[in-house]
Amino acid sequence: MKFETENRDKLVVVKTKVEKLDALQAPDLKSELVLLNKQGHKNIVLDMTETRYCDSSGLSAVLVANRLCRDSNGSFVLCGLQKTVEKLISISQLDSVLKITPTLNEAVDLVYMEEVERDVND
Repeated sequence: MKFETENRDKLVVVKTKVEKLDALQAPDLKSELVLLNKQGHKNIVLDMTETRYCDSSGLSAVLVANRLCRDSNGSFVLCGLQKTVEKLISISQLDSVLKITPTLNEAVDLVYMEEVERDVND
């Protein structure tokens, strides 16, 4: 299994179970994320703790998920980035576009906080 999903209250956690998120794996991740969004999940946390390498196709899947969540008035948060992946995101200047936390717990807390803010603003 390449990706593991866990439904939680108001969000879904997707854990990558691949060492390389490249052109071979990224289409499957993108499909998984699109499917989750179509099923009504607007808040997605992508835990990349087990992924040590990511290329442009992997980043593309991440950006698709970010856009889907934003367009459905939800939150997309990346967490558990390895140094090599973090460096690629930084070089691509995506760290200013994406929400990134060091740990899964912090990512979940961020989603819940944003949900509360949206509820207050509605």
